[in-house]
Amino acid sequence: MITNQIRLSLIAMAAAASMGVTASAMPAAEEAATFTRDDSVALARAKSNISAWERLHVGGYGEVALSRNFYSDNYLRYTAPDKYSGESHGRFDLPHVVIYLGYDFGKGWSMATEIEFEHGGTEAAVEIETEEAGEYETEVERGGEVALEQFYLQKEFMPQLKLRVGMQVVPVGATNAHHEPNQFFGVYRPEGENTIIPCTWHDIAVSLSGRAGKWGYMAMFLPGLDSERFGNQTWIHDGSASPFEFKIANNYAFAARVDNYSVPGLRIGLSGYVGNSFRNTLYPTSSEKNDGIHGTVSILSADLRYEGHNWLVRGSALWGHLSDAAHISKFNIAMSKNSTSKRQEVASDAVSAGVEAGYNIFGLIPSMQDKHQKLYVFGRYDYYDSMAKMENSTPLQWCGRQKISAGVNWMPIPQIIVKGDYSCGILSNKYNNEPAINLGIAYVGWFK
Repeated sequence: MITNQIRLSLIAMAAAASMGVTASAMPAAEEAATFTRDDSVALARAKSNISAWERLHVGGYGEVALSRNFYSDNYLRYTAPDKYSGESHGRFDLPHVVIYLGYDFGKGWSMATEIEFEHGGTEAAVEIETEEAGEYETEVERGGEVALEQFYLQKEFMPQLKLRVGMQVVPVGATNAHHEPNQFFGVYRPEGENTIIPCTWHDIAVSLSGRAGKWGYMAMFLPGLDSERFGNQTWIHDGSASPFEFKIANNYAFAARVDNYSVPGLRIGLSGYVGNSFRNTLYPTSSEKNDGIHGTVSILSADLRYEGHNWLVRGSALWGHLSDAAHISKFNIAMSKNSTSKRQEVASDAVSAGVEAGYNIFGLIPSMQDKHQKLYVFGRYDYYDSMAKMENSTPLQWCGRQKISAGVNWMPIPQIIVKGDYSCGILSNKYNNEPAINLGIAYVGWFK
């Protein structure tokens, strides 16, 4: 039998593996994953006595969201804002429902998977159409996505050095590294990073990671993005997706992250990415006019998290640059309507920044502390612009905005979060602001 301390360490390690981040990047379980040398030796000795059932780890998270948006959802609302003022619409959604599966094979070898159902998954049905000569017709019953967001094998040589190969989360930015619903206030993920870079960004990659003392790191080699799918409102967000049965890797990229835990209760992270994007597609690009075009994507991000004295504060800032943006814009706009391209202009620079702070009122009430309940009253501010700088044209003003939100997060038990917030997207004067009321409930937990 293993001790409770070692069992907790095993679960924390599995949590880090299944979430696709280093142990140093785990906000809630990160302290449980802090090992001394003696802990590591004891863990290695105990592994030989663990049964196959104990080596299996199952967990996940899920979100239910209800929103009333007091603005129009018409696709022309930015083209003719005066025609669409004073409207509203409601939405119910399952933003993310995720199942984690992890297995410790022993001798440092482990496997982790993440299966995600976005917006409830997809449904399709085959029907016989009586009005079309009895032909069979396939119809989409419900939109959404089912994806294997992570699958990798890991070899741990020591806590300071782990090798992973397979589909992994790219730990660039605050949200990718910490995307579970207990790692942000409000019903929905922070809007800035979620808009301009892939979120949750996952790709087939080779990575090295580990933690030594107060430092954690991850370095990753992965395929480049596909500039064919860049756009005005989303910048490079859709560039990591592939419509094919494989991921094109004509170009390569590198990503890295470093976290520091020197100050008690404080984590400071720095992450970055660089890689070419232009020829990472099946669409022909070999012509003289495309010579010297690389579409290099560069991203630099900083983020922090502080917890102490009943306060929980998170903040992040991200800057991104795309070289040859004007050329890529012209290339994409000229593509066929049948292509997967958005056929839009894309900016050379995009930015996002946000900060949120919450105070745990129940931290002042001993009886609530004994019950492990928390009630955070929080506020959040975001600014982002997917067209912060254009090379040869004028940016679309509605692509840059501020967003404020305030609300409560109640945790009746550590695994459950009930959320409610009021938010408002603030645009330039010629457009309509976008207020909303959001309610949600989520869970994050390990079943075994």
